Amino acid sequence: MRKFKRLKVALCAIGGWMSLSVVSRPVWGAERVFLTYGILERSISVSSLEAYARTGTLDSDLYVYSQYVTPEQLQTLRKALLTRADLTPIAVSQFLYTQQGEILLRRLGQIIQPDSRDTGFFAIRAALILASADPEGLTALNVLRKFPTRGLRVDLQRSLDIAGELGNLINQTNRATQTIAQLSNTETTPLPGGAIPDLSVRGAYGFQKEALRLVDRSRGFVQALGRERVFPVDVYLPVARRQPLSASIPVVVISHGLGSDRGTFRYLAEHLASHGFAVAVPEHPGSNAKQLQALVGGTVNEVTSPSEFIDRPLDIKYLLDELERRANTDSRYQRLNIKQVGLLGQSFGGYTVMALAGAPINFQQLQRSCQPAEIDRTLNLSLLLQCRAGALPPISYNLSDSRVKAIIAINPITSSVFGQAAIAQIETPTMIITGNADTVAPALPEQIQPFTWLKAPERYLALIDRGTHFSALQEGDAQGVPLPPEVIGEAPNVARRYVNALGLAFFQTYLANRSDYRPYLSAAYARTLSQDPLRLNLVQSLTVAQLNGE
Repeated sequence: MRKFKRLKVALCAIGGWMSLSVVSRPVWGAERVFLTYGILERSISVSSLEAYARTGTLDSDLYVYSQYVTPEQLQTLRKALLTRADLTPIAVSQFLYTQQGEILLRRLGQIIQPDSRDTGFFAIRAALILASADPEGLTALNVLRKFPTRGLRVDLQRSLDIAGELGNLINQTNRATQTIAQLSNTETTPLPGGAIPDLSVRGAYGFQKEALRLVDRSRGFVQALGRERVFPVDVYLPVARRQPLSASIPVVVISHGLGSDRGTFRYLAEHLASHGFAVAVPEHPGSNAKQLQALVGGTVNEVTSPSEFIDRPLDIKYLLDELERRANTDSRYQRLNIKQVGLLGQSFGGYTVMALAGAPINFQQLQRSCQPAEIDRTLNLSLLLQCRAGALPPISYNLSDSRVKAIIAINPITSSVFGQAAIAQIETPTMIITGNADTVAPALPEQIQPFTWLKAPERYLALIDRGTHFSALQEGDAQGVPLPPEVIGEAPNVARRYVNALGLAFFQTYLANRSDYRPYLSAAYARTLSQDPLRLNLVQSLTVAQLNGE
């Protein structure tokens, strides 16, 4: 029994060390880390951790724990202690004083505490800021050396509770992935005879890119003092080369995610334009890369304003109005069919296009989901953004647009800002693209389960195995917050290939009325596209009973 307890404490210690990769320390600095599990408590000196991190030497403090882990796990610990996050103290400080930053600090403060056993909220914030200002930078080891008390306590019971919750979510997501793969593999719809086309390659048309600057002066009810909304738009117009253009050119609008810009889907805009689509890519000024730069620079104090949940759809409405005006005065725009528009959005952009397709903001769901107790224990980071919408006046906003005839939502945020009642109101053909390795907007609560709520008769769910929240993005035009390769994930070029092929098949079918493309919206075609390391599956229906294994 004693041996079992020692093993349990040692395993808990490894979990505690993982927690340290998100902390820091100041003033005199922590000398010992106390690992508590109920009434049991063990400690290890920070100097022992530092010696091992820098030289690989295991002293007597660390040796007792090393007996219960593999050499690979020890090397992971060593790397975690010294891995540097390339963030400035201004960037760290600005984020930690936002509402989202304070929510994360409260969550960490339940696990990591000063020796007084009070919440670690303030100590963690101070340690993170001071560590990022140190020449060595923001590393887990430097965080320990900047922690403002001599002792630092890690509550392993709470750590294991959170790890258990995370494990349950991962297991549920894996089961959902298996279910979707099985359903996809059982589909027997044949592809047309002959050579199977690769819809991810460029088409026969050239394109011209035009930069517009739009000024909407009608936003008084959302923005203080009736300020105007100024935003840039890139328009990609197809140009005839080997074949003539259609008399009615279909239009697609792309909405970027939080902290991105209109360059992150440039590859898709060029691809669709080469196949005869006109593509407009607006930049949403309150939630783009410049907004995050302003947060880092100290000129704004929030990641995004609640009004952005209204402004983003209104940006696209205003853009469509502008394209209609230009169609009456500019010969280059005369062929554009603004009465049948397709939308594609990623993350916050996924919310945007679903709102325009008819899903209203669900204030009752937000009230239920955004209780402090719910937020403090959530593993869903996107909830921190969705709950910002709860600060809006709870009125009915007219965000839908009848010109929208088909939408694609990539990694959309949906569970609380919409919920089941709102998503069920979408009637247009809809495709949701998700990745089961998304740690920002987790696939199961944000995309897979919401797909089961759709009532639209034409609906598709494409699942990219091992796809992340950032797999489908390319580097944008503005310099945003740098993301390490581990966060972006493997082979983003493969994910972008899927988006090109599925996006073309979807919009040809539902905007250009090309029925010959419908067979490529199938599990059979997804199998022809699928390649390692990101396997692709596609289904057209999924029920809650199937997700539950019934």
